[in-house]
Amino acid sequence: MRLLHCLFTRTTLLCLLSVLLLASVCHAQQEAGTSKKDSLKTTQTDTTRQKFDERVMSNLRQISQRKTIMGKLLKAVLVFDRRDEEVYGLDAELIERENERHNYKVVRHIEIKTLNAFGYSIHDTTRVPVNILEKAGNSLHMKTRQRLIRNKLLFKSFEYLEPLALVESERLLRQTSYLLDARVMVNEFTSTEDSVDIYIITKDVFSLGGSGSYSPSSGAGRVAVRELNFLGLGHQLRTSYRFNMERPRPWEFTSAYTIENIGNSYISADVIYANENFYKERSAYLRRDFFSTNTKYAGAVGTKWADEQILLPPVAADSLPYFSNIEYTRHEAWIGRAFKFKTYNLGFEPRARTIVAMRVINTNYSYSPSPSFQSNTLILGSLGYSVRRYYKDRFLFGFGRTEDVPAGSLFSFTYGYENGRLQDRFYFSTEGSFAKYSPAFGYFFGRAAYGSFIRNRNLEQGVLDLETMYFTKLSEWGNWKLRHYVLGRGTFGVNRFPEELLTINNESGLRGFRSDFVRGSKRLTINYEANLYTPFSLFGFRLATVAFADAAWISTGNKSSPLKTKPYTGFGIGFRFRNEYLSFSTIQILLNYYPKGPPFQDFNNVRIYQTSRPFYDFADFRFIQPGLAEFQ
Repeated sequence: MRLLHCLFTRTTLLCLLSVLLLASVCHAQQEAGTSKKDSLKTTQTDTTRQKFDERVMSNLRQISQRKTIMGKLLKAVLVFDRRDEEVYGLDAELIERENERHNYKVVRHIEIKTLNAFGYSIHDTTRVPVNILEKAGNSLHMKTRQRLIRNKLLFKSFEYLEPLALVESERLLRQTSYLLDARVMVNEFTSTEDSVDIYIITKDVFSLGGSGSYSPSSGAGRVAVRELNFLGLGHQLRTSYRFNMERPRPWEFTSAYTIENIGNSYISADVIYANENFYKERSAYLRRDFFSTNTKYAGAVGTKWADEQILLPPVAADSLPYFSNIEYTRHEAWIGRAFKFKTYNLGFEPRARTIVAMRVINTNYSYSPSPSFQSNTLILGSLGYSVRRYYKDRFLFGFGRTEDVPAGSLFSFTYGYENGRLQDRFYFSTEGSFAKYSPAFGYFFGRAAYGSFIRNRNLEQGVLDLETMYFTKLSEWGNWKLRHYVLGRGTFGVNRFPEELLTINNESGLRGFRSDFVRGSKRLTINYEANLYTPFSLFGFRLATVAFADAAWISTGNKSSPLKTKPYTGFGIGFRFRNEYLSFSTIQILLNYYPKGPPFQDFNNVRIYQTSRPFYDFADFRFIQPGLAEFQ
């Protein structure tokens, strides 16, 4: 059983806190059950629950002040005086309206203030580090350089301030991996009728981080190191090493290096090296995305060499999976142009954009198991329509930090031609997605996409992809916060090649599930999750409890429906914790139960699943690039 070695001693204390948490929730439900349902909205009930939270924390504080082992342990690991920072202007649209009167004024001066990772507050500039741990952490961290912040801005000194430039610049800063939060504000005291001064404040995360795992029984383990802001320049390095693996080769190594926004051009460079048992890659790319709603040009150019093993179609009565190698080299380039609609209202910036783009991909296979993988040159052209808005909220995927919630719509149509070594064929795809958000309603997202090649008037390698996601509004009981998530996905292959099969492993279906025998060409999954954010802080890590239920249906064949098969299901509970000031991804430790196991395989129905990858994420409504509908 793999355990995160750097968190081994904390797991026992997490179990203790879980008992306290469950007792607290049950006691709160008993108090709330004596009143009517509509009384949840009354001030009296909120006050009662607030007093209950205060009693829980007061009892733990009293225990921590005792000279016992438990008292010393609680005092060392729990933070009692942490308070949630009040975040102003959670509605990005309202912020835009507040700054409308400054549109097209001349930017006179830009002042930038960067804060270190520990002990400082972006909302309270008087707060400073107070203990030796915060000061020691800051001494090991190099602050983000002001030049890097300035290069992210969509406005410059002595130029006119365009609409959306303030809120878009703030969002771009906040979405970087090396900044925890950012604020871009107009200095109202010095602004005039024709000019403004801009004040910018940012707060870093501790950019150096790592993770690891180790299994005492087998001696296998993993070590990962990441640096997200090398020397304060925004360069990112991620490495991972696995050892003593029960595979053809006992070790694996991957590394990726990224340079963002080279020379204020918003062009980024990526270099990737991967040497794994079943996948090898060497690649290099230069790219410029439609990073802002006002971006006119985007594109990329790059090359990639890959050698990967794919699962072959299952044969009747087989009890072992069979693999085959695919080795290829790929060169590609694309360019896109966005057009905005004209407006004669200087106080309003239209959000809609029309995008045209073209992409060329050349793929040469040096080895493949079948003629299905033919060397080819694929030319794609796309026409898209995008409307993008962003709102601000908290306690979505983070633990109280400001998060940008994308809403809007995206529609695209792609047509192309593949010149293959053996045969030629055409390609077409269409996609539509939309999302609505309201603090009182929550967030709803829907997406539908279909794409297929056409050869001799017959469809092949087609895929219909459906997705919907909903999360509720944030329910609050004092310092306890609860949110529910529901995700539904469907992937249906149409005349796919025999080597192309879907799985329900981990993020594809059931979290923590792993099997090479459960495969098919049609898949339907439903995932539910409830997150309860607690007021507890452990070693500076905010703590949340997680409960989830997953179901997945999978079938093979063009005429077979996945709903006619018995679903695979998974249920679980666990913990999620994160220190927002560190570069660590959110760490989850989940106890999973699977009632149904895969055939031809010894399967453990109960397991502990550890991951640092989020199961949910937002879909942005920016046009990415012309491409094929994904079947995965």
